[in-house]
Amino acid sequence: MAAGAELQVFPAERLQAFGAAALATLGLPESDAALCAARMIDADLRGVDTHGIFRINHYSQRIRAKGINLRPQVRAVRENAVTALVDGDNAMGHVVMDFATELAIRKAKDAGLAWVGTFNGNHAGAGAVYSSMPLAHDMIGMYMTVANANHMAAWGGVELILGTNPLSVAIPAGEEPPVVLDIATTMASYGKIKLAAQKGESIPVGWMIDRNGQPLTDPKRSSEGILLPIGGYKGYGLNVIIGMLAGVLNGAAFGRNVVDFNKDVATRNNSGHMIMAMRVDNFQPVEEFKREMDRVIREIRGSQRIEGVDRIWLPGEMEYELVRERRAHGIPLAPIVVANLRQLAGELNLQDRLE
Repeated sequence: MAAGAELQVFPAERLQAFGAAALATLGLPESDAALCAARMIDADLRGVDTHGIFRINHYSQRIRAKGINLRPQVRAVRENAVTALVDGDNAMGHVVMDFATELAIRKAKDAGLAWVGTFNGNHAGAGAVYSSMPLAHDMIGMYMTVANANHMAAWGGVELILGTNPLSVAIPAGEEPPVVLDIATTMASYGKIKLAAQKGESIPVGWMIDRNGQPLTDPKRSSEGILLPIGGYKGYGLNVIIGMLAGVLNGAAFGRNVVDFNKDVATRNNSGHMIMAMRVDNFQPVEEFKREMDRVIREIRGSQRIEGVDRIWLPGEMEYELVRERRAHGIPLAPIVVANLRQLAGELNLQDRLE
């Protein structure tokens, strides 16, 4: 971060109210505006700052360019007891994914499990927000999506034909925090690249390369670069499978059909997502499962550590602690993010200018 720049901290409730007011002023129905703001703040609370209130300026550009349908009819167009295909009607992605996740939970309550795919949607924020929703119903959640821009090449290629294509899985536990994995299949999400550019920071070696295969560490030159997959060719393979299950299977965009929403704010994205919800008691009583989850979590956490390592963390544990901390003490925002939000507040003549 630039020298002397300090994070500014705001209560989660204030940022959520700000987001809801901004989106409602932009034309979303109040209920949709409130839902989208809540999902964005859910991401910020988890520390996924690249997918929270940071995104609202970009969403506002798409709304103003009529790239978002403000009065959508989100609905299932193909459906049976355990699956559904949801037409997002070009709604805000948070609205589409909330509808799809709630539908998957309802179906799983009756049938034991459910897989719901979506098409004709938009960027929906952090994957863990949706994979975690089934946890409250003693269910396992799994979420995958095709990213809204291509920043990765096929293994051995240089054409930007694949996105960051994230995966999130959430598994309930008992006394321990749930295990929640939320990862991009690239070394970093493109949102982290954008945020680093805004902050004036460099990015680590290994995140991006240029077209000649040399490391690229200046995020302001990201348009010249290629994001690298996690785990080499294995991450590339996982990325492609996610694209086919969340994109091709749903009739959503994948490959060259993906619209770069960073550059084109008016064209429909046709974003594809999927959510699965599955009841734990399909396999064993819930309490028995949770007890065993607690045992395994503690066993892994208590396993022998490398010298100098203070603690072993399970997937999602850091985020669980961060949610509690940020609910109590507020959400820190970089100065450039605050400046952008204040600019938007001025343009929309909002009562709260985050002063």
